[in-house]
Amino acid sequence: MSFVGRLCFGMGDLLAKWGDWAELCCCAQLQCGNYGSDNNPIYFMVFESIAPRGHEQVLFHHDRPTGLRAIIALHSTALGPGLGGVRIRHYENETAALADVLDLSEAMSYKAACAGLDFGGGKAVVLAPFPADRAAGMRALAKAIASLAGRYVATEDMGMAESDIARLNEYTRFAVGRAMSVGGSGNPSPHTAEGVLAGMGAALEAAGMNHALGTHSIAVQGCGSVGMALIERLLVAGAEVVAADPDAKAIERARDAGARVVDNDVILQQSVDIVAPCGVGGVLDREAVEALDCRIVAGAANNPLAEPDLADRLSARGIVYAPDFVINAGGLINVADELAPDGYRADRVRKRVAAIGDTLAELFAQARIQNTTPLAVAHAKALARIEAAGHD
Repeated sequence: MSFVGRLCFGMGDLLAKWGDWAELCCCAQLQCGNYGSDNNPIYFMVFESIAPRGHEQVLFHHDRPTGLRAIIALHSTALGPGLGGVRIRHYENETAALADVLDLSEAMSYKAACAGLDFGGGKAVVLAPFPADRAAGMRALAKAIASLAGRYVATEDMGMAESDIARLNEYTRFAVGRAMSVGGSGNPSPHTAEGVLAGMGAALEAAGMNHALGTHSIAVQGCGSVGMALIERLLVAGAEVVAADPDAKAIERARDAGARVVDNDVILQQSVDIVAPCGVGGVLDREAVEALDCRIVAGAANNPLAEPDLADRLSARGIVYAPDFVINAGGLINVADELAPDGYRADRVRKRVAAIGDTLAELFAQARIQNTTPLAVAHAKALARIEAAGHD
């Protein structure tokens, strides 16, 4: 069902009024049930947000029996189907959820393009809490994924596990990241962490520092699946690791592994060589960037910069920034290989993940030559590949 004109109601009201799903094809303005301090409604200008950035499709899905609320966004399918994770998260409001899925799907396009993968950018967010009957909730989510007929292929992200992918696969083949015991690619988190390690080495060289991680201090913000995989590898390498997470259980795991823990609200101000954001995006706003006391920002988080032009400020401060959609591509490389014609091959994945360091070294070199930021070079590289495919 498509809508033309101005939608003046919350997403939940929209879905309750018009049915289980709504494809945002012809909508100019969406009020997502949010109000400002003056009690006037806040409008999210959908076309103004998606048209300049190249998004192709946004799908809202509501399952009445379970209460599942999900949004799937496809940024670009020029290179292939949109491949990206399902993120289950508490959002402040529906506007925030829509903004997040638009940002994340765009980043996935650039991630696949820079990694040399023949996939586009897609992402799904589920507004928490997830239905209490998890199996029923996954069935409802699979229904939404299947409705896109292969334009979007789901995988793991925040709040998802291999068992959830298995449940999705009961109802749709368009989900990857299955357990290795059943022929899948397994948990992508270790591969994301391996790629970040390779990228940190390249960033250290770009900063004129010893590339051996064991000689450096790293602050890891976010101790979830990827953050913990990174912490464990850094500690094995001999690095000094300080960690933080708002979740008490996560921070206990980091402490037990051997990391020094601090409060989450001070982790980004630690005096270290590398700051590694590994949680939610947008943590590096202008105030946080000015408070950084490090030489490098290189982590696994998607969209850690609250605003793209903060890459210029980091450069002006002499801080090397490893573009997020390049350094954190290891997990995507892993799940994408599950879809290879000859099936998943661990040796091929290891080589491609290790090559993230080489890709970043090239981007850092080009940024110096062009007198611009590595993020600008990475964006240009991704867009060139996407645009070339779109003209084939």
